[in-house]
Amino acid sequence: MLNFEKLKNFIVSYEAATIEGSVYRLPVGFPIYIDQGRDSILGQLIELKMDETLVTLMDSFHGVHFSDATKGLHQRITKTVQKISGQLEQAQVYVFNPKKLTKSAQLIADGLWKESLNQNPPLTQQLTEKQKMYVLKLGAAKGRDIVPIQDLTLYRELMKLELIVDKGRRLALSSLGKDVYNHLT
Repeated sequence: MLNFEKLKNFIVSYEAATIEGSVYRLPVGFPIYIDQGRDSILGQLIELKMDETLVTLMDSFHGVHFSDATKGLHQRITKTVQKISGQLEQAQVYVFNPKKLTKSAQLIADGLWKESLNQNPPLTQQLTEKQKMYVLKLGAAKGRDIVPIQDLTLYRELMKLELIVDKGRRLALSSLGKDVYNHLT
């Protein structure tokens, strides 16, 4: 699980469970859960120590918009999940907002997101150290800062990956590049 380490001090218990819906793969390579469809998706049911600050931080991390749920990146809903033991339980689930789903997102057949990640890791894990460092440097730049790129090969690689755009006098992150930057930080 992507953020398991960040939550470990708050975890009371966890176990495998399934949920009904669909999983899509974003262009950056990470899977997202949508509360539509009928695939049985395997994941983890995690019991956390109740802490309002943690819930607020998790909502913020997932881009939950409280005044208008349709504007948020995710929505937190209560949904029935099935533990591996067969027992049904109500759980709080972060559901990706279908209105934010881009046309370039790909449906993962049968909800097999782990297999999809094993076959084709997220873009952030495929980048070389040099590529990561430049994306981080460019992402941290403010306003119209110019971040020079001395290596023509690196420039070509990042252009081919569609992580940067050439604005003439300066380079900038593409929307995919911004997503990669956000996942690297």
